[in-house]
Amino acid sequence: MIKKILIRLGVKNLIGLLKISKNLQSEGWHLSLKKNSALDSNGDELPWYTYPFIHFLKQRLNKDLVVFEYGSGNSTIWYSKRVKQVVSVEHNVEWFNKIKSRVSNSSNVDYIFKNLGSGEYQNEILNYNNAFHIVVIDGLQRVQCSLNTLGALKEDGVIIWDNSDRSEYEEGYNFLLSQGFKRIDFWGIGPLNYYSWSTSVFYKDGNCLNI
Repeated sequence: MIKKILIRLGVKNLIGLLKISKNLQSEGWHLSLKKNSALDSNGDELPWYTYPFIHFLKQRLNKDLVVFEYGSGNSTIWYSKRVKQVVSVEHNVEWFNKIKSRVSNSSNVDYIFKNLGSGEYQNEILNYNNAFHIVVIDGLQRVQCSLNTLGALKEDGVIIWDNSDRSEYEEGYNFLLSQGFKRIDFWGIGPLNYYSWSTSVFYKDGNCLNI
């Protein structure tokens, strides 16, 4: 059976598949599947973004930056090791309690639970003015979250939008573009998923990531 499969694939195709598998292993993709968590090859937390965007972003972060996240998880821990402060808002109480125990010793993480139905979640960012270099949109109510974001964003701020291949968020994309933002899409595979998707950054000239 194995011999027939190898013949059908052909030697070149087989070598190609082995190389792809090796590259994915170096990214931590296999380990992420095994642990059901976004991890790199060393077992450290990764944000659940596409690998191309993770590589792009990690070399541009520094300890002067302040981040706001809609949606929390391994990304919260990842950012906390690389930036000055992280404010992360979460709507799922079970997930909140799970992540809270993991960030409780991180003095630079402000982890907040807010309900969805009352509007508290999407409106949490309205409590801040000119506060954040990076706003991450990676939870629920993403369009409304994007509409609420601009007042809290610093002049050199950027917006990261995961799963930006989804047409259901088109209103949010168009709003940001109408406000003078430019957009770069980072397509590719990432932790846990077998398929490609897009993580995007919305930015203006003179931004904190030097795009």
